[in-house]
Amino acid sequence: MKNSVTFSTESISRREFALGIARGSVGLAAIGTRALSSIAAEGIPQPIVIFSKAYQPLKMTFDRAAEFTAEAGLDGVDSPVRPDGEIKPENAVEELPMYVEALRKRGLNMPYITTAITSPDSPHAEALLTKAKDLGITRYRLGFMERRDDAGWPKQLAEVRARLKDLAGLNKQLGIGAVLQNHSPSGHAYVGGNLDELAELVEGFDPAQLGIAFDIAHALNVHGPEWRRKLDKLQPHLALVYLKDTNAAKQFVPLGEGLVGATGYFAVLKKLKYRAPISLHIEYSASPSSQPETRAELMQAVRQSLKILKQWLA
Repeated sequence: MKNSVTFSTESISRREFALGIARGSVGLAAIGTRALSSIAAEGIPQPIVIFSKAYQPLKMTFDRAAEFTAEAGLDGVDSPVRPDGEIKPENAVEELPMYVEALRKRGLNMPYITTAITSPDSPHAEALLTKAKDLGITRYRLGFMERRDDAGWPKQLAEVRARLKDLAGLNKQLGIGAVLQNHSPSGHAYVGGNLDELAELVEGFDPAQLGIAFDIAHALNVHGPEWRRKLDKLQPHLALVYLKDTNAAKQFVPLGEGLVGATGYFAVLKKLKYRAPISLHIEYSASPSSQPETRAELMQAVRQSLKILKQWLA
C-alpha cells in the first residue's frame, strides 16, 4: 500500500511505535490494516501527544516544554505554529527544528502541527510545510474559516473546495497531509464545524492530502448522539483524533467530568482500528482560582487526563 508503515511486533516499545508513526504515515487513511491489527494484538499502548497550546500561558522554552512533556508521560506534542502560537509562521523554518530536536533528545516526537494555513497563498505556507515535512511531521491542521452571512453555503462550499484543491496539490508535491477539524466554538460559525458540511468539503479528495481531525467534544456539542452516524460518512477521511471532554452545557471540562466517557467512542475507535497518536487538548483552566495556572497545576491536569484516557482506551 502506498504510504503504509509496517511494524515488527517483536521488541517494539511505545516510544518506538510513536516515533515510527510520526516518521511514516498517520491515520486510518495511511496505515495498513494488517499492521494495525498486529500492533493492537500485542497490546502496545496508544501514543498520546498534547496540543501544546496549553503550554503557552507558562511561556516555556522549547527545552522546558520538552522536559514537561516527558515528565508528564506523554509521547510528544502537537504544536500550534500560527500567529498566536508557540511558533510564529515567519519563524518556523528556524524554530521548528529547535523544538523537534528538544523533543527527540527525550525520545519524544511532533507528529502534527496546527496552523493558520487556509490556502497555498497563506503567509509562509510553503516554507513552513516544507520544513515540517523535512522534520518528519506528517499532518498539519488547517486554519479556521468563518461561515459568511453574505454567501449561501453552496457558493462558499465551492469557493473553499477550490482553495482546498490547490492546497491538496501542494501537499502532494511536498508529501505532507492536511486535516480539517470539526471546530464549532460558541459564538462562531466555522466552515466544517457541522459534520455534514465537513463531509461535503472533503468528498473526492485523496485522504493522504486532505483528511479530517475528528473532535468528539465539538461533535457532541453540535450533533448530540447523531455524531456516530455522521462519523460513518467521514470514516474514509479520518486521519487523526483530537480529544477533550464537554458537558451538557457545552462547556469544556476535565476528562471524565463530561459526556465523552459514556458515548462508547473508544469502542468505535477500536472497531475502526485507529492507532495513530491521539492529540490531547486541555481547553479549560487548570487553576482552581482566578490566578493564572502554575506549572504544577498544569502537570496535575495533564497527568489526570492521561490516567482517564488510558482507562478509556483499555
